[in-house]
Amino acid sequence: MTTVALKDVTKVFPDGTVAVDNVSLDVADGEFMVLLGPSGCGKSTVLRMVAGLEDPTTGAIVLNGQLANELPPRDRGIAMVFQDFALYPHMTVGENIGFPLRLSGVEPAPRSERVADVASALGIGDVLGRRPNQLSGGQRQRVAMGRAIVRRPGLFLMDEPLSNLDSGLRAELRAEISGLVRELGVSTIYVTHDQAEALTMADRVAIMRKGVLQDVGTPTQVYGKPATLYVAAFLGSPRMNLLEASVYVHLDRYVQLNLGEQSLYLQWNDIRARAVSHFHGERIVIGVRAEALMPVAPDHPGDVLHGRIRYLEHHGHESLAFVDIGATAVVVDEVGRAAAEIEEPGARGLRRLGNVVSRLKGRANAHNPGTALAERSGQRESVLSDPGRHHRRAAELAVRLAPYPQVGPGHPLAVAVRMEALHFFDDRGDRIDVGWR
Repeated sequence: MTTVALKDVTKVFPDGTVAVDNVSLDVADGEFMVLLGPSGCGKSTVLRMVAGLEDPTTGAIVLNGQLANELPPRDRGIAMVFQDFALYPHMTVGENIGFPLRLSGVEPAPRSERVADVASALGIGDVLGRRPNQLSGGQRQRVAMGRAIVRRPGLFLMDEPLSNLDSGLRAELRAEISGLVRELGVSTIYVTHDQAEALTMADRVAIMRKGVLQDVGTPTQVYGKPATLYVAAFLGSPRMNLLEASVYVHLDRYVQLNLGEQSLYLQWNDIRARAVSHFHGERIVIGVRAEALMPVAPDHPGDVLHGRIRYLEHHGHESLAFVDIGATAVVVDEVGRAAAEIEEPGARGLRRLGNVVSRLKGRANAHNPGTALAERSGQRESVLSDPGRHHRRAAELAVRLAPYPQVGPGHPLAVAVRMEALHFFDDRGDRIDVGWR
């Protein structure tokens, strides 16, 4: 059963700002759905429209099978947890938690019993007589959670509830919230800009950029097979290495991927080789995560890239080496614009192969909801440009090393590449693949 369904929802503010652009999304009964994206991407606006605090400009919001566009917030069966806790300072913890029950006319005795049960579950049963200003940040967030839970709503909406807390407490409350919501079996829409929260808490993640839904799937799906270049760059720590590559096909043998003066070879029996081969003579984007790279001896057989360490980052349990391999980086900024480097006014986009590519993209879009939604945004632009060699940015390949490696800046390093773990994107930032999921 679907608890929430957004159907082609758009929100345009009076000043002309398009906050949400044609978003369609379903939340199943009991599902923990996380809306993920940077500040200003429209995720909180989606939450407020579901709550009834904002009206959609166009589209439909369906709750439990019924159109809810005109339904007032109090009749939607929703409880919302805010970023700033929103507690009543003149009330005690017990009174704050029990306030929704008091408004609903619940008698004092059963109200006190329900408040005590919820407070005990949240570990704040010993502070029911205190006021919010006598509590820590974590305790106040638990009170806000308790006030939402005690109503026994049909849907939880959480708007970055942990962003004001320190990192240690965030990790603790992540586990508590996730476990408690699943124990209650209540559908939840959780908004965050923190990818760690999204990947560890969600049943499914919906990634947004500039009001447009980019990708939807389980944490494993969106991390392991991102629909767009933006999603690939947004998820993961360290960020995915994104490299510009030119494609040269050796028919029935392999696809050669040229990265500056070095090359990788995608064997013809790899099912992805057919899709990549359509870009013969063109440039594409190759994505490779740090876990797909392994330091090896310089004469190691197979697909190996050679370079020099630019600098090291020590993280205690590991070190990250950033290796210059003579390739060109593709940079995706925090608001999603991608380019090989800053484009000059006269920079020309990558030449495409006309009708052949159009047909290929049409078939891919039929299987790729992230691509189809992004196309409708009207913001599709080439992520590759050709402003001249002196403007191009050298790629620094992030490679995981032992905690205290016997190498440093300037040292040569050979890195073996797991070819099956490569990701391929075209010049528009769409995944090059043989199918969706």
